[in-house]
Amino acid sequence: MAGPTTAERGERQQESSGPPLARRLRRLKPPRVRTIIILAVALVLLGAGTVWVLYGSSWTRVERVSVSGTQVLTPAQVREAADVPVGAPLISVDTGEIETRLRAKLPRIHTVDVVRSWPHGIGLKVVERTPVLIVQKGGKFVEVDDEGVRFATVSQAPKSVPALELRLSRGSAAASLRRFGEARLVREAVRVADAVPAAVARETATVEVRSYDDILLLLSGGRTVAWGSSERGALKARTLTALMKAAPDARHFDVSVPTAPASSGS
Repeated sequence: MAGPTTAERGERQQESSGPPLARRLRRLKPPRVRTIIILAVALVLLGAGTVWVLYGSSWTRVERVSVSGTQVLTPAQVREAADVPVGAPLISVDTGEIETRLRAKLPRIHTVDVVRSWPHGIGLKVVERTPVLIVQKGGKFVEVDDEGVRFATVSQAPKSVPALELRLSRGSAAASLRRFGEARLVREAVRVADAVPAAVARETATVEVRSYDDILLLLSGGRTVAWGSSERGALKARTLTALMKAAPDARHFDVSVPTAPASSGS
């Protein structure tokens, strides 16, 4: 059988020469090459168009800022503290920076969720801190939340929130202050306030901290509850409820050792 002619060998040599990409393109049929080129151009145009819509057009710019979840704060206060760049491209708004700014300027805010609401809005979903204790200071009242954070000073005490009193100047009280620090003792008082049964909490006027393991509840009508430390709070709450039912006329209750409760006075 005759071998390839000189012309055929020349064509094969020409096909095998040149860069790999060029050789592959030469093997493609012209319609397929055109399709690839058209798709590539379309992708470039689509990407450029998307960038223009997000950053250059007026279709996706910030026009409104909505606020939800406020109770004590007003939406206007939240919007002012958030300082959202109205008119900026929505995609460029730094939601993390807005959240940080809000929590720094408004300590009453416990959490805030900053969300983009396409095509023109920013939503601020706020959860405020709730006071569980108040501390009187210079004629005003400092609100303390369930984490022991002192987050706001108000001129009028909120209703149904017990006062916190720290009596830590002598003996074991002073030793507790040195050992645990005031912030820890405040958190212990918060834990006690959180564990008190709801019916008793409504009548609690003051949570008095004398030391780490000597916390006293002052109730309406001059009644008292010796709670002890914040430990075993759930058991102490159940014990106190049963004790008050068993001795409804008593004025002093002691659940500091919940397995050996006591009541006295009438």
